[in-house]
Amino acid sequence: MTEHIRKVYAPMTETAFYILLCLQKPGHGYGVVQQVEKLTGGAVRLAPGTMYGSLSKMEKDGLIAFVREEEKRKIYQITDLGREVLEMECRRIRRLYRNSLGEVVS
Repeated sequence: MTEHIRKVYAPMTETAFYILLCLQKPGHGYGVVQQVEKLTGGAVRLAPGTMYGSLSKMEKDGLIAFVREEEKRKIYQITDLGREVLEMECRRIRRLYRNSLGEVVS
């Protein structure tokens, strides 16, 4: 993982997190939007501009890859680098959660 990737994706935005999480199986942008709404009970709604801008950037950075086109929809899937970045973020979130369970120092 390059320093550029660490700098851009650590900590990760919610948008990037959910895109990588959802693209562990091949999918398209609109499908990711729907999955995120379902996963979060509607608390997180990805706007199309944000979604497609993020997909483009993440593809350029090598976190996701274009797999094929279906019915004029681009299908993407997470790459090995994307999995590494997602796991790094999951470790960070778990650490934050563990720390939140401890006593707050005044």
